[in-house]
Amino acid sequence: MPGSAAGAGLAGAAATVRIVSTTPVPRIEINGRAATAGQLGFPVLVNYGHFTAMQVRNRRVRGLNLHLTRLDAATRQLFGTGLDGSRVRDHIRHGLGGDASDASVRVNVFWPDTDDIASIMVTVRPPAAFPSSSQTLRAVSYQRPVPHIKHAGTFAQTHYRRLAGRNGFDEALLTGPGGVISEGAITNIGFFDGATVIWPDAPALHGITMQLLEPRLPRAGLPSRRAAVRLADLPPFSAAFVTNSLGATPVSRVDDLAILCRSKIGFCVVSCVFLEFRRLGRTR
Repeated sequence: MPGSAAGAGLAGAAATVRIVSTTPVPRIEINGRAATAGQLGFPVLVNYGHFTAMQVRNRRVRGLNLHLTRLDAATRQLFGTGLDGSRVRDHIRHGLGGDASDASVRVNVFWPDTDDIASIMVTVRPPAAFPSSSQTLRAVSYQRPVPHIKHAGTFAQTHYRRLAGRNGFDEALLTGPGGVISEGAITNIGFFDGATVIWPDAPALHGITMQLLEPRLPRAGLPSRRAAVRLADLPPFSAAFVTNSLGATPVSRVDDLAILCRSKIGFCVVSCVFLEFRRLGRTR
């Protein structure tokens, strides 16, 4: 409607429209200071490094020492030298500031060529909510490269997880040749065969929650072992669950196979895993 009053009104309205994001802006610090655009350029353009992600509650973290060990080991492998855990803790505390007692925290490590030491980037976001329902998984044929490192190259994981979401699933289940199950895109997975909790014995990142739960389950009366698990092996399992920094969540379906607690003991197993996670202490 060029030239009309209505057209002028629309043009005026368009000129004043502002798009307001409702997503909280994360707090990002590099080496204890607010990140600058110049500093952020390196990790954006050079996709080489590693990270760990944690949930902070009351300024405490479950498995903090395991997070620090993960960061140190990956820094040694990628850059040839270790990472001081006390330095990491100091940067996390500084990133939280005095106002964030609960938060989602991600610690990235990268090393610009011009620097003498590795850079530590701390990103602080609002705390993540525990899933409100059991999880559904879509199996995909993909295994992470260098899987024992939580590395920065996560394109394929994000891609397959988004595809799973478009098809009505919550998470992608990564598999190798012959349908061998490795892990979820951002989770580990455990199965219950009626007597034992089984963690897939395949190339995967051993997540912090998995590392915390695996030795505790036998003490809670749940034998635990690692073994090869294939998609074809799933029908007899009575329960399954996934773990990540949020905790342990039951799995209700893998592709078209419903496997949520098909027996009373299966329900008890998933409940026990969840309770064991809740009993885990946090470290400041």
